[in-house]
Amino acid sequence: MLIRDRIFNKLEELKMTQKEFSEKTGIPQSTISDWRKKRTNPTAEKIMIICKVLDVTPEWLLSGIEAQGKRSNPQKWFAIDADTALGKLVMEYNRMDAGMQERLLGYAEALGEAARIRNEM
Repeated sequence: MLIRDRIFNKLEELKMTQKEFSEKTGIPQSTISDWRKKRTNPTAEKIMIICKVLDVTPEWLLSGIEAQGKRSNPQKWFAIDADTALGKLVMEYNRMDAGMQERLLGYAEALGEAARIRNEM
């Protein structure tokens, strides 16, 4: 299955029309129609807005692989929306010097371990 196929399947699943999708993404209806008629895929700069509107991950849109549960291999990379809490955390982390980053990672690992212990109880 190709990107365009996943988009149109998801639109059908969400009962969203191409017009609604166009309005929510800002992508012209003619472009969306071209994906179907000419069997083309969206350009790279449209991927994140498409993912946001369809509420899917870039991994799923590009490959069809679910981020969790479908494969045993853990993710080696992530695409993160800068407007989410996780995106803001990553931006703050990137502003820190190496020492602060190391301390933050140590703190995050300690919190993660505490959460694992609590969930095992």
